[in-house]
Parts: sequence; C-alpha cells; structure tokens
Amino acid sequence: MPITGLHHVTLTSGPPKPNLDFYARSLGLNLVKRTVNFDDPGVYHLYFGDAAGSPGTILTTFPFPNARKGEAGAGATSAVAFSTPDPSARLERLASAGIPVTSGQRFGAPIWCFSDPDGLDLELVEGPEGIAGVTLWLEETEPTARILTEVFGYEAGIEEQALSISRQRFHLPGDAPGRAIDLLRAGEGRPARSGAGTVHHIAFRARDRAHQDELVDALRARDQRVTERKDRQYFESVYFREPGGVLFEIATDAPGFAVDEPADALGKTLKLPPWLESRRDRIEAALPTLDAG
Repeated sequence: MPITGLHHVTLTSGPPKPNLDFYARSLGLNLVKRTVNFDDPGVYHLYFGDAAGSPGTILTTFPFPNARKGEAGAGATSAVAFSTPDPSARLERLASAGIPVTSGQRFGAPIWCFSDPDGLDLELVEGPEGIAGVTLWLEETEPTARILTEVFGYEAGIEEQALSISRQRFHLPGDAPGRAIDLLRAGEGRPARSGAGTVHHIAFRARDRAHQDELVDALRARDQRVTERKDRQYFESVYFREPGGVLFEIATDAPGFAVDEPADALGKTLKLPPWLESRRDRIEAALPTLDAG
C-alpha cells in the first residue's frame, strides 16, 4: 500500500527563542507540541503545524542553544517547501518581519525562497496547507528513486536541468500535503555537515502499525537496515538511512498530538512522556524559558 505523503520534517536548529519566533510568528505556523528530545531531554523538541497538528503539516525542531552551524551538501535534505492556499498572506508576514524573499518558477509554478534564522533554505508554493515537499541533494539519484517508487509508491515526474545540476520531481497522486520529493543530482558535491540550519530527518506517513510493518518488510527485502519500532508518544517510528545518505523515518498517524493535552490547548505547556515524568523538575530547571506568545 503506498504512503500518503510526508508525516513531518525535523530540523536541527540554533537557540530556541529565535527558532520559535521565526516559525510561529514570522512564518505563522502553530506551536502544537512543546516537549523535549526523548534521547536528549536537556533540549526542547518543538512541533509546528496546522492548529490540529495534522500529519503532513508538521515541522519539528531540536533547538540547541550552542549548536554549531551546519552546512547543506550531498547526502542530506537541502530545502523544505511549505504550501498554502494564499501565499500572499504568508509573504506579508515574512515582509513585516524583515525576512528577505526571492521569487522564481519551478516546474512551471511560482515559488518563493527564503531562509530561517539558522540559514536553512525554505520555500513557499501555492497549494493545500502543510509541507509541500522537500529537496534531497544526492550524488546519485537512482538508488533513492527506487525506494521512493518501488516501496513508497511515488511516481517519477519531469526533470529540470540548470547548468550541471539536475532536479527531478517524484510525486504522489492527490492533493495531500507532503506529496512531492525533489531529487537534486549535483555529482560529487561537498558532503553535508550536520548542525544548526540542517534537516535532521524526514518522516513518511504510515496509516497504522500494519502498514508500517508492510513497509519495513519491503525495505528489509531490499537489504535496508531498519530500526525496531520506537515509541515517540504521538506516533510510532522506525528509521533507516536511504542509499543516498538521508535519514528517513516512517511514522504512524496515530495516536496524534491530542493524546496528552486538549486539542484546543496544544503547545501551551511542556509535555513529557511517562518515562520522563519522574525527572520533570530537573528537566524544567535545565531548559530556557520559552514564550509561545
């Protein structure tokens, strides 16, 4: 069964306050979950998206106060594209915040490009509210393309060429968020360097555990090394590094972000998973103050 698109995209970011100000205020996303990195509870894990925290609209950040600057390059996600039915409204917010934006065309449609405070390349296009897709920067695209088409159900689309760089779009049918993946082939480029302003991983949607297991079986049949299932409180996840070097996650839609706080109060207070509750006082004392506005 094919996936329905991206579930979320997770970034490694710099200090949390500028990170929150940019994504919640300048870009106008909703803070739908305030928690911590389960593997490093001294760092926030912030989730932004639509008001309900719907899969396909979610961008999450690990904002490290003293993170070194990362660098885009081969073997990484180099850009994240957001879509909105009315780009002008979001462009006005960016202009009011003093964020430089450039405009252009890609595959015959308008696109607006800008950066977050840590230098990550972001894009805006017209379409259903959410994450439109991502760009993967690869030395060779064919092995990654086979995972997208043969396992996840993407269809290969048209290709654009600019100088020595080739971009091909892979897409899913329908208009669900997160249905476009661009593969950017730039030959032997510089390798990516992790740090602030880079994408940590991208997550694809599995309808439920059974669908996730089906995808894992298909991946392991292709000799992909996939982790065991991990409880992320709001979804269950498995991870693998695709042939081009990008970290992929497969996340279930359920249980969702309203599992531990009311749907009309998402992101208002710090939420911890049960196994970290006994450490709440120490965790809260170590985290910087965060004003959600």
